[in-house]
Amino acid sequence: MNEDYSSTERRVVGNEAGLAKFMTRMYGNMTLAVLVSALSSFLTLTVFKEQVFGYMTQHPGMMWIILLLPVALSMGVSFRATRNPVMSFIMLMAVAVIYGVVFALICAAYTATSISAAFISSAAVFITMAIYGSVTKRDLSKFGAHAFAALVALVVASFINMFLQSPAITYIFSYIAVIIFTVLTAWDAQNMKNIYVRYGNQVSVSGLAVMGALQLYLDFVNIFISLLQIFGMSDRN
Repeated sequence: MNEDYSSTERRVVGNEAGLAKFMTRMYGNMTLAVLVSALSSFLTLTVFKEQVFGYMTQHPGMMWIILLLPVALSMGVSFRATRNPVMSFIMLMAVAVIYGVVFALICAAYTATSISAAFISSAAVFITMAIYGSVTKRDLSKFGAHAFAALVALVVASFINMFLQSPAITYIFSYIAVIIFTVLTAWDAQNMKNIYVRYGNQVSVSGLAVMGALQLYLDFVNIFISLLQIFGMSDRN
């Protein structure tokens, strides 16, 4: 009986250690992706500014490719993460590089003060909600489902606003987006933790960490862009 208890205790401790290692790897990948985006954005705004902005001015259609390519790569990461972790990690870094270029193009319209305020606020919101999602015992699946449904509605409404070009609507949508991705951050953190607990011994943990890193990275990116639009409203005016 004591042997059975000891075996169970070791298994629990092992699972907790494995979970801690998984979470560390996931957040490490996510942090690396943010740093890669920051470096990519910095280089685009300094070393390659003339070439990139000149090319985008001459070929405005390239903006659509730059925006859609990360979507395709993100889908690739999601589908291949557990089967080919190395390739998925490379695609995650590619997504980070491309989004860095996108950030540079967006941030060119804002002041350094607005960018700094948006980044610090985004980091504070993200870290708080990621920790909450990782440690809370409350089931966040219902909140996550509602947030995802709201996100779909927001995407449709934002597409319509592309034709209306209403700054007021854009401003309101930015606040809504912050709320949505704040909830999704907590949900994604909890969801990835639950996925590891259920399937961690059946799939590639490295691939699972890349998949989680991508989801959390996209949450952070959207919080940052939304807050940048809020803080920088006067800059654009």
